[in-house]
Amino acid sequence: MNYENLLISIEEKIATVTINRPAKLNALNKATISDLSKAVKLLGKNDDVRVIVITGSGEKAFVAGADISEFANFTIVEGAQLAAEGQESLFDYIENLKKPVIAAVNGFALGGGLELAMACHFRVASDNAKMGLPEVSLGLIPGYGGTQRLPQLIGKGRAMEMITTAGMISAEEAKQYGLVNHVVSQAELLSFTTVIAQKIIKNAPYAIGKAIKAINTNYKDGKDGFETEIKSFGKCFGTLDFKEGTTAFLEKRKAEFTGK
Repeated sequence: MNYENLLISIEEKIATVTINRPAKLNALNKATISDLSKAVKLLGKNDDVRVIVITGSGEKAFVAGADISEFANFTIVEGAQLAAEGQESLFDYIENLKKPVIAAVNGFALGGGLELAMACHFRVASDNAKMGLPEVSLGLIPGYGGTQRLPQLIGKGRAMEMITTAGMISAEEAKQYGLVNHVVSQAELLSFTTVIAQKIIKNAPYAIGKAIKAINTNYKDGKDGFETEIKSFGKCFGTLDFKEGTTAFLEKRKAEFTGK
C-alpha cells in the first residue's frame, strides 16, 4: 500500500516507518494520523514483521507537533472528538500492539510528536533531539495521551513542570528522566535502534506480546497486572515457542521461534 505521508521499508523482520512531511517538520495532520494507523495495523498483522521502528524524515524533526491549522476553529465537541479518535485509532493502538514499536527520535518531538513517541514501547533519541508538550502555550492541553503517559514515564512532578511551563528538554535530560532509553548521534540512530530490534527478534514473539500486555495492564485502572501476568505466563506453556525454547535450551542450541 502507498501512503501519502509515510515511507515504509521491511528488512530482516524489522519494519521502518518514516513520517515523510519534511517541509512541515513531519507535523501530524489528519491524513498522517490516518496513514500511520493503517500502516501500523497492517504491519501488526504481517508475519514477516517482528519489530516496528517509527522515525521522522530529515535531520530536524521526528514530529514537531500537530498541524494546528486543521483544528484552529474547532468547537468543544469537535476538539473532544479529535482527541478521542486519535487516541483510539493510533496512540492507544500502538501502545497495546503485541509487536514492539520503537520510536527513533531524530529531532524535535513536540506535542503530538512526543505523544506518538510515548505511545511506542520505548524510545531511542539522537543527541540533537528536543522534547516537550507545548500545548498550554496554545490554550490547550495534550490530547493524545500526554497527560497520562508522561507522568507514568518520568514521574508526576517532572511531568507537571514540563506540561505547565510548555518547555523543551534536551535528549540528555530526557535520558536522565527515563523518557528515552538511549542517546546516540543522529548518524548512528537507526543502526543503533536496529541492533536493539535484532535482539528482540531472537526471542519468542508470542511471549513478547504477552509481556507487553502484562506490563501495560499495571497502568490501567481497575486491572490487576499480577493476575494478567499469571494468566499470560500460563498461556505461554501451550505454545510451540515454549516447546522450542525449552528444547533448544536443553539441547544447547539457538531456538528458532515461529510465534505459535
